[in-house]
Amino acid sequence: MAIELLTPFTKVELEPEIKDKKRKQVGILGGNFNPVHNAHLVVADQVRQQLSLDQVLLMPEYEPPHIDKKATIDERHRLEMLRLAIEGVDGLGIETLELERKGISYTYESMKILTEQHPDTDYYFIIGADMVDYLPKWYRIEDLLKLVQFVGVQRPRYKAGTSYPVIWVDVPLMDISSSMVRDFLAQKRQPNFLLPKAVLDYIQKEGLYQ
Repeated sequence: MAIELLTPFTKVELEPEIKDKKRKQVGILGGNFNPVHNAHLVVADQVRQQLSLDQVLLMPEYEPPHIDKKATIDERHRLEMLRLAIEGVDGLGIETLELERKGISYTYESMKILTEQHPDTDYYFIIGADMVDYLPKWYRIEDLLKLVQFVGVQRPRYKAGTSYPVIWVDVPLMDISSSMVRDFLAQKRQPNFLLPKAVLDYIQKEGLYQ
């Protein structure tokens, strides 16, 4: 299977053989996961399969570096929901570095630590098409590009395109968001099939998002 590296100027096909077979290939899907939902899981699993990665780690952030600060629940709840969501799923795991570090979760700082801790690993940082447009504004983006390979996935209503080196992976377009799940719960509507049942059961048990 050929992998597409797409920019407005070039379209290059990269064969899987370019990977160093001696190095571990790991994807990172960062986010607030407030709460984790099925679109997160589909993206992580499909990227892992299509790029033949050893593993994809979901990395919950402590405090997002966005200008528009988002209110979120305690990280212990978000972490437990992630654990429930991926339980028994091959190839998916959790990276807790940003929760342990506290403070603002800058991707560059997190990936610098991970690449130093795991010098035998190549990292693929997964982002949605909506975030691709913001890459020029990311903290130390040029330095970050030296640490990771960005992987972009399409999202409904967003047209992908960038001059940065991004591998594009096609995944089923699922118009699900954490805010949608929270809205359903606030309106006393059951968000059935939008997130794993174990996660929904936990939310109801703990009385979250009411």
